[in-house]
Amino acid sequence: MPDKKVVITGGAGLVGQNLAYRLTCKGFGEVVVIDKHEHNAAILRRLQPSVKVVVADLADEGDWESEFDGCTALVVAHAQIGGLDPEEFVRNNIRATERVLAAARPAKVPYIVHLSSSVVNSQAVDNYTETKKKQEALVDACGIKHVVLRPTLMFGWFDRKHLGWLARFMGRARVFPIPGSGRFPRQPLYVGDFCDIIVASIESEATGTFNITGRETIDYIDLVRAVREAVKSRTKLVKIPYSVFKALLWCYALINSDPPFTTKQLKALVTPDIFEVIDWPGIFGVRATGLNEALAETYQDPTFSSVVLEF
Repeated sequence: MPDKKVVITGGAGLVGQNLAYRLTCKGFGEVVVIDKHEHNAAILRRLQPSVKVVVADLADEGDWESEFDGCTALVVAHAQIGGLDPEEFVRNNIRATERVLAAARPAKVPYIVHLSSSVVNSQAVDNYTETKKKQEALVDACGIKHVVLRPTLMFGWFDRKHLGWLARFMGRARVFPIPGSGRFPRQPLYVGDFCDIIVASIESEATGTFNITGRETIDYIDLVRAVREAVKSRTKLVKIPYSVFKALLWCYALINSDPPFTTKQLKALVTPDIFEVIDWPGIFGVRATGLNEALAETYQDPTFSSVVLEF
């Protein structure tokens, strides 16, 4: 795809770093990442020197808007996922998206892949869920040809939250706390598979809204055990009452303004959500990686498994 120019907003995070790698491997002519996180952007520059990296805050006007000139596909990947300040979710999920779409229209960007989230169908009510719903609505109303992809909990290279944080915690601690029974069904999605879906969408200019769910349902405690096996840890899993776990998170938030796991995320963890599983391998023509194989690729790769992004 030497004539293709792909711009990825928020591209220095989990999905963006993996997607940039796959796009360059596929031979896309120009890949541009716009992200405000200087440390993670520097990691992207070091690992993938052929990718153009622009450090900018998408909620503010700036020279970054000129990167949409000649763009053949825009991947909207920026999002505020965690944190305690509601304004940060509004700024990074809503205001930044309004700015991005306002810049894309005059540049005549022909196609958008919007990375939404399965939380828009969740029973949970929190800052992330509500602002992601509004972000998706903005893209749906933008007037540009687009596809909306709603992934479930993702893991893979460069995962600084979720399973990545759990894996690193296991490397430091002898005991790993499990809230309650740990029997909360999860449908984790391998980010490598998700990026293959994004690439396929760009190549075919697919349209519509798709729930991209991990094809294997597993209880949280069993998922933690599988991660422990993949990282070859001997950490002991200890179940503790939900109320105690919540209190510990609340106390930790008093000394850390941007904790990797919050009480609201804990509530979302135990919310009994089971998301639709569609035939995304058949729809997009990609291979679904088995959970254990994906965990091994994530935590045993000699190049990327040791790379840790900042929160």
